[in-house]
Amino acid sequence: MLLDEIKFDSKGLIPVIAQDVADNAVLMLAWANKDAIEETIQTGFGTYFSRSRSKLWRKGEESGNRQIVKEILLDCDGDALIYKVEQVGGIACHTGHRSCFYKTLRDGSWKENSEVIKSPEVMYANHR
Repeated sequence: MLLDEIKFDSKGLIPVIAQDVADNAVLMLAWANKDAIEETIQTGFGTYFSRSRSKLWRKGEESGNRQIVKEILLDCDGDALIYKVEQVGGIACHTGHRSCFYKTLRDGSWKENSEVIKSPEVMYANHR
């Protein structure tokens, strides 16, 4: 089976990088288990495993910022994945930034490198 080539860690997880299919920007890092990967393949939408909630996490199910997965890449060691995605709404981060990597080390401190597109209060208004 195609998932047999994936080397999950001792908790049954593998790191997944979500990367914008249009410009290759790194949007986020999350974790997936076998069920999450299978659902991603079946539905075409980014599905992950939430370690804090111990359950499947369907990206955008609350914020509306879904990820349409266009391609899945497996690294040479079989222990990391990249989901090439179309990021619906242009927001991947729960903070409202395009990318979760919105801080850059400059002059000895972390500086924001992008603006908030939509506030979390607005994104999650119907789910709080």
